[in-house]
Amino acid sequence: MGSKPRKKQVWCPQPLTPLMEGPDPEMQEEGSKKESSWEVIREWFRAQKGFQGSSNINSVSSSSSSTSSSTSSSYGCNIPAKRQDLRLLLGVLGCPLAPIPQVNHPIDHHHLLHLKDIPFETSIAHYIIQQYLAATGCLKQQKCNKNMYASGIVKMICCETEVSTGRNVKSLGTRSGESGCFVLWQMTPGMWSLELVVGGNKVVAGSDGKTVWRHTPWLGTHPAKGPQRPLRRLIQGLDPKSTASLFAKAQCLGEKRIGDDNCFVLKVSADRAAVMERSEGHTEVIRHALYGYFCQKSGLLIYLEDSHLTRVESPDNDTTADTVYWETTIGSSIGDYRDVDGVLIAHQGRSIATIFRCSELSMQYTRTRMEELWSIDDVVFNVPGLSVDSFLPPADILDGVH
Repeated sequence: MGSKPRKKQVWCPQPLTPLMEGPDPEMQEEGSKKESSWEVIREWFRAQKGFQGSSNINSVSSSSSSTSSSTSSSYGCNIPAKRQDLRLLLGVLGCPLAPIPQVNHPIDHHHLLHLKDIPFETSIAHYIIQQYLAATGCLKQQKCNKNMYASGIVKMICCETEVSTGRNVKSLGTRSGESGCFVLWQMTPGMWSLELVVGGNKVVAGSDGKTVWRHTPWLGTHPAKGPQRPLRRLIQGLDPKSTASLFAKAQCLGEKRIGDDNCFVLKVSADRAAVMERSEGHTEVIRHALYGYFCQKSGLLIYLEDSHLTRVESPDNDTTADTVYWETTIGSSIGDYRDVDGVLIAHQGRSIATIFRCSELSMQYTRTRMEELWSIDDVVFNVPGLSVDSFLPPADILDGVH
């Protein structure tokens, strides 16, 4: 496949201004209680339901003992709807993680010779991944890249919300968007750091190879539960080797057409032990799967989709609330591959996320759609001076781990 002529890249550090790093002023009235990231999503849907003027869908209670009825009031009354939309966008699309950890060792080519020991779907997936590594130029690299720096811009858009009362369906809201930028650093194995600023709010996330953590102005700093997993932005065509490592144990599901391209579809999913480790309190992660669509003509990854299903049970002391299911699906179109030091890197993409909420005993549901448009401005490999110390988590995260 032919690639566009590559112009000489000059690394220009782009530090982000520390916007809104402290507590959100509009959250000060709520005291010092802590919230889970699920609470932001729950309260956003409660506010949307309040706009519709009905109360029968608002059946999910907080899974945190520190959350009271005043939380819903403060979200619905004190915080503007635009700010709520932005929090939902950043919570879902800001720094999502892949469903499974990376495989730190490469695919064993000698093991592939023993085809009788490997399921057919797995051996086909291994072949597709090798074609992907060859297409991106990773197989012919003379030396391994130790680290990477990337910067880019994003536009996040909160689209319509569809609310069903069982008898009719209403669409709420209008398309509202915010633009921003991000800086991403990565170092093998498994270390990364992301700074994302959108609409005056800064989200910081990172991993030291053992612990993944995130900081938002409204939730503070908190670690991610479960095994250490890679940042989804890295596997959206930005780091082909990490993508290949993630699909090392994939199964080939067959073929599917994406746009004008015929693709092979590979699937990986978190095992039962991993999803149980990510469950907490009344919130249970049921499944999390990732699908990669690799173009048969070019061998490149052109579409990525993951589906995440969670069940939130009502607290033991609440007999009126129903068990609620949340399914989050993110589909990303990936393109504009350009040569960077011999490796093809995707420089543009579009992600569409859908949050579907339904209860166990009701016909009512809510579906919200949001988008992110992203592009890469600069990519540099082997940045001098980058060390392990650059990826250390905040002190409060280390204290909680140890």
